[in-house]
Amino acid sequence: MKNFLFRFASMLSIALLYSACSLLIAQTSMPADVKPNVPLGTARGIFPGRVVWVHDPNVASWDGKTGFWWSDTVTSQSEANRMLTGALCSLAGEKKESKAWDKLFTYFNAQKKRGRHGFLKNEKIAVKINTNNTDRHGNTNEINASPQSVLALIRSLVEEAKVPQKNLTIFDASRYMTDNIFDKCHRAYPDVIFVDHVGGEGRTKAEFKDNAIPYSADNGKLAQGLALCAIDADYLIDLAVLKGHVGQGVTLCAKNFYGVTSIDPDWRKNFHNNFDQDRSGKPRYMTFVDFLGHKDLGEKTMLFLIDGFYGAREVNGLPSRKWKMPPFNDHWAASIFASQDGVAIDCVGLDFLRSEWPDAPDMPYSDAYLIEAALANDPPSKTVYDPERDGTRLPSLGVMEHWNNMNDKKYSRNLGKKEGIELFPVSYSKK
Repeated sequence: MKNFLFRFASMLSIALLYSACSLLIAQTSMPADVKPNVPLGTARGIFPGRVVWVHDPNVASWDGKTGFWWSDTVTSQSEANRMLTGALCSLAGEKKESKAWDKLFTYFNAQKKRGRHGFLKNEKIAVKINTNNTDRHGNTNEINASPQSVLALIRSLVEEAKVPQKNLTIFDASRYMTDNIFDKCHRAYPDVIFVDHVGGEGRTKAEFKDNAIPYSADNGKLAQGLALCAIDADYLIDLAVLKGHVGQGVTLCAKNFYGVTSIDPDWRKNFHNNFDQDRSGKPRYMTFVDFLGHKDLGEKTMLFLIDGFYGAREVNGLPSRKWKMPPFNDHWAASIFASQDGVAIDCVGLDFLRSEWPDAPDMPYSDAYLIEAALANDPPSKTVYDPERDGTRLPSLGVMEHWNNMNDKKYSRNLGKKEGIELFPVSYSKK
């Protein structure tokens, strides 16, 4: 009994030390002028600044070494469906999924001054997923969009939002649509269109419009073409993955738009101008703001999602080790995030990632693009953000702030204030 108590006390001490150290490192990596719970910018959404966080440990049960992490035997499709339903209903403030979709579409159209109406049968939707770690149609066990999150979204759009399959495109124009995603989804919904960089084997080859994004500043040889499936769509949905990234610190919804541009599938042949934050924290022009503010990218996006079923410290490789921070407690992140505010959702994703892995590559000042985006109308860098070069300066693209700490996870609206982010948690018990 004494040995047991000693081991328990030791484990508890280690856990508390980990928590304290992680929080300290995460906070000290923050720019000095961006303290916790200091909102910047203008919140967006039916419930302004709301980011829904659905946590369901039943969705992810991979042991970290056996087989594929995305196999239906270890990643539950039924739980993925339930999580997305919970996210949509909580985001719109509705009890029925169909009504949630109608409310989300109606709000988006009203904001864009296209009339107060929901989805119309002749309209098109394109869903940008993240299959960055692919070099062929064959399967890989590296971290990419999970087949379960993609199918859950297709099911919801077709069955609940009543989107005709032929009006729905799933794409990553710069990479490959792997068999694990395509086969699973195509069997269930054969008329949905899948677009990738090479086409073939049931996929459609991506086409691009040249010079569609000239950028707000000189971006050297950075790709300026945009995929036609995004340009031709009436709405975009941005389905990112919860993971870190060398150079920028994280890759979330803003970075996911890079895969809409006319880049080469071989990353070694591409340019990444103004993706990285200044290492001393000095404000500078950030390309991701142009992605979030472009009329055919962020400003066409009616829903931002982050697939965090597993999550990763690095941009490539297998999903990283199980998460230590509460409430995960040595389990996978088993989460999905949803928002109508593209800045707010990336802030939340960043807070989760840098709290779990404060020593991950390039985390210091990794919120630089979010500060610029929140204050795009008058950013710290003094850049005139106008990604289409049409003479129209961008407004604030959403609200930016950091939570109080990784244990409480409270943003300003959670603390009773009338501005900032609201993290709206939805939790399911482990079976």
